[in-house]
Amino acid sequence: MNFDQQPRLPNAPLPIAIIGSGGIVRDAHLPAYSLANFPVMGVYDIDVEKSKDLKEQYPLVKKVYTSLSNLISDAVKVNAIFDLAVPANSICPILEQLPIGSAVLIQKPMGENLKEAEQVLEVCKRRKLVSAINFQLRFAPYMLASKDIIGQGLIGDVFDIEIKVCVHTPWQLWDFLYTKPRVEVLYHSIHYLDLIRSFLGDPIRVMASTLKHPRTKELAATRSSIILDYDQYTQARILTNHGHVYGSEHQESYLKIEGTKGAIKIKIGLSLDYPNGRPPKMEYVILEDGKGWREIPLVGGWFPHAFVGTMAGLQIHYLNREVPLPHSTEDALQTMRLVETVYRSSEEGGINFNQMKKEQHK
Repeated sequence: MNFDQQPRLPNAPLPIAIIGSGGIVRDAHLPAYSLANFPVMGVYDIDVEKSKDLKEQYPLVKKVYTSLSNLISDAVKVNAIFDLAVPANSICPILEQLPIGSAVLIQKPMGENLKEAEQVLEVCKRRKLVSAINFQLRFAPYMLASKDIIGQGLIGDVFDIEIKVCVHTPWQLWDFLYTKPRVEVLYHSIHYLDLIRSFLGDPIRVMASTLKHPRTKELAATRSSIILDYDQYTQARILTNHGHVYGSEHQESYLKIEGTKGAIKIKIGLSLDYPNGRPPKMEYVILEDGKGWREIPLVGGWFPHAFVGTMAGLQIHYLNREVPLPHSTEDALQTMRLVETVYRSSEEGGINFNQMKKEQHK
């Protein structure tokens, strides 16, 4: 049985103007645009050498710009889509410079906190920008296939989602994280929170704990346990530990979805042996057909294939506003609110056991 793993593509892709030449553009944006044959009119970064290196590596980049204003001016002439991949504190100042009514894809996170996310949305609304946040995991081939399976009713009503990541993540690849007050949830599990929202919507109750790791004391919390309750039957759980340095034998990275008629299990290979990654794997089972677990051949993984969907979805919506934009800045703000709730639950939640014992002994 075949399931849809491909995002819908625009019939005539618009040119893309990239602002930022960091690792995510090199490793995901440009490889994805190469796969989809999306034209890239130019790239700008305050570090011109980074942009030049990108152009040498990816011939689809037509021009390196040394001035942001020149890139914007040329982009307007060809009705280009802006692809913004810069640090969070640079998002709003750049958005203010984009022409009113422009289309822009903003790399996640949507700011360092909820206040900054609200500021991003305010600028986008005031300048009438057609804007989306690059929450791309929901567009990975195995996620699209999962939604197809669920949409056909093959596994019944979904009542349980579990995500577990027990890996060794080389945080030193991202120097900027060592100065951030928030790490794991804001820069990693935010993808899982957004993904779960795409399946189940917003939860009713959130319980969470996010802690530091003794091997990376200089970083903020890199381990998280998150529980999202929806009703008396439906729950989602996220369990992450990025400090498993004991070999690959017992490392894990998976998503499991259980329904009343069947289940789905996905190995998210990207997180294993990062940044090399391992091949993803997807299986599903339908109880009533008695065939057991079956593997679905995949056409790609998270990087870079999922990045095709975020850009394609924005372009299609920009050309036809009647087509929904599931990763809009409005929807992304709800993910940021969920992130904020997770941190608040971690800071304020839980019951002091010592205090409880004292009260019980009275």
